[in-house]
Amino acid sequence: MPATSPASSSSERRHTSQGRERKQQLIEAAVTLFSERGYSATRIADICEQAGVAKGLYYWYFPTKHDLFVELVRTMRRRLRQAQAAGMDPNADPLTRMRQGAEASVRFIAENASYFSFVEVERAETEMSGLLREGSDVYLRDVLALVDEAQQDGLVPDTDPTLVAIGVVGAVSSFTNAWRNGRTTVSADELASFVGDWVTNAVGGQTVNGMAAP
Repeated sequence: MPATSPASSSSERRHTSQGRERKQQLIEAAVTLFSERGYSATRIADICEQAGVAKGLYYWYFPTKHDLFVELVRTMRRRLRQAQAAGMDPNADPLTRMRQGAEASVRFIAENASYFSFVEVERAETEMSGLLREGSDVYLRDVLALVDEAQQDGLVPDTDPTLVAIGVVGAVSSFTNAWRNGRTTVSADELASFVGDWVTNAVGGQTVNGMAAP
């Protein structure tokens, strides 16, 4: 088999890079339009126009609009987990990592508020609910692992770890929903710090303003 010349290899790499860029352009355009119009009201032609990509190329990357939606959700899920991992000190104790992960989650959700607002609307759709729940289940499993570790280290009371993990995930979701809906005017960083404090106090069984945390 003949060796690939440097020129052809470089051309192939450029094409691959360009392909990834076009695919990302379509995903980003979909985020914008889905957030503004909703999934059902957004046409493939609209996404292509927003992305500046020919409609024929769209089908090279995504056979249907649903396939793009699946890719979008999984891309955002991967980016969220990357943000969580980057925000956690691997040498810290599990309760601290739980707090850091919650804070990183709040900041990521705040930075991508339009996407998460859209997801909340689409979650009610039966066709989408299973896919969207996958992300919540992944986060729940990650937190549950930290709760188990923290209980073994004596940092968290010996209560039902699943309920504790649900509480952490629920706190991140509830507080960020309230922030996105304008029910509080604190900054994203202030919200992240508050949620981090809440998680530490509630999960660690400490006190908040002299009262036992739930």
